[in-house]
Amino acid sequence: MQIVLKNLFPEIQTFNQGLLNTDNSHQIYYEECGNPNGYPVIFLHGGPGSGCNPSQRRFFDPDFYRIILFDQRGCGRSLPLGETQHNTTQDLIADMELIRTQLNISQWLVFGGSWGSTLALAYALAHQAHVSGLILRGIFLSRAEEIEWFLHDARQFYPENWQQLVSFLPEQEQSNLLEAYASRIFNSDPAIAAPAAKQWNTYESSILTLLPRAPSDNAVSDQIEIARARVQIHYIKHLCFVDGHAILQKAERLNSLPIHIVQGRYDMVCPPVSAWELSQRLPQAALTMVADAGHSAMEAGITSALVGATEQFKAYLKKS
Repeated sequence: MQIVLKNLFPEIQTFNQGLLNTDNSHQIYYEECGNPNGYPVIFLHGGPGSGCNPSQRRFFDPDFYRIILFDQRGCGRSLPLGETQHNTTQDLIADMELIRTQLNISQWLVFGGSWGSTLALAYALAHQAHVSGLILRGIFLSRAEEIEWFLHDARQFYPENWQQLVSFLPEQEQSNLLEAYASRIFNSDPAIAAPAAKQWNTYESSILTLLPRAPSDNAVSDQIEIARARVQIHYIKHLCFVDGHAILQKAERLNSLPIHIVQGRYDMVCPPVSAWELSQRLPQAALTMVADAGHSAMEAGITSALVGATEQFKAYLKKS
């Protein structure tokens, strides 16, 4: 049987955007696009530290959905860029509630990938009454063993990529990658911080997809590189401010929600075992294991499965 892949929806522009002030100096960038009277869905980006981009609006039918994206603290267009003070998962959950109340939304679909899947689950467990469903991609539960995989064990499959990450450092510092990179990336001198941040970010991007990607022509500023790496390292050093084992144990509380999990079979950033373990806690959830994909949401099979999930949720709502 031939599999027909679903494509992203056409590019769209925002109809509303702004900055929300928090009570501790952060300003959170948010945007809305699609149908102003449509069903609300919030998109949670990964990283931590990545920020949103226009292609992420395109997983959703713009005629049906009111699509909300926001840059998490320290990320993208939120201010201050790269700030790690008052930047925890609990702060991000509070920001989501601030956005929800600001936009006068009672319930929304929550869509999160990679680190965004951790945040989506943590938010849903804290505010289940405001969640109508979950679409999760590339499951990450922020457990120590998952971080250990990313920092060390992925070298079993990408030894040359990992070696580039390690060889950037003096030999005497190579035994503690996280601390060695943190000492450079958090240095106030951009001449020290920027090269380390670029090397750190390059490692993750080099293992995102099943097949090698062509080099991107999109130049990224040193400021963005440093901010992304700082936020990610800040979260990793604190196991993302959550107990991933507890999230897995408590996930069964979400059994009343429609949930779709999309996972690449050859995901080297967030290995499939976490998606499988989560699905065992959520018997009502649909687990799509994409056979020919890694971690990136923009691999054809992953993109198709995610668009398919948003379309299934749309059909579910129309029947309700």
